[in-house]
Amino acid sequence: MSSLLAFLHHILTNLGFVLVWVMCLVGLLLSCLSISGTWLVVGATLLSMLLVGSGFPGFGTVLLMIWVAICVEVVEYVAGVWGVKNRGGSNWAGLAALVGGVAGLILGTAIPVPVLGSLLGMTAGSFGFVYGVERYRLKRASPAVHIALGAVVARFFVVLLKVGVTLGMMAWLAIGLAAK
Repeated sequence: MSSLLAFLHHILTNLGFVLVWVMCLVGLLLSCLSISGTWLVVGATLLSMLLVGSGFPGFGTVLLMIWVAICVEVVEYVAGVWGVKNRGGSNWAGLAALVGGVAGLILGTAIPVPVLGSLLGMTAGSFGFVYGVERYRLKRASPAVHIALGAVVARFFVVLLKVGVTLGMMAWLAIGLAAK
């Protein structure tokens, strides 16, 4: 009977680690779409901690990963505001960038190229909504294009940041677990 329990424990632990890596990969995919995939890596780290029991990753590692994920969220917010405000955009333009990005992300799934279609949609949505808001406010096309391009540039750098940080968190988790 104890060998059966040991076998079941082994199987469930391995399935848990499969879930850890699925969570990490989904987190990476979400980060590619400018969605907060870092939080899935935090969840994967927490699950790893529960599966391992002691050693790496410990509670300190989980807290550090939470801190990193929070920092990414803060940088995303600041970059979004900077991208619009630095170029003379209004508060409405910042909201338009967010709403347009989400709408474009959803509509971009109709483009038959995985991830790239959603990214193109998100970029076009952010640009289009910001352009529309600023064109209405300023009554001129040129400054509206300038502001909308700021939103797109900020979104691009946020995607790079999220992907880079998510990959870094995944690598840290993988190296730490492999060293066990």
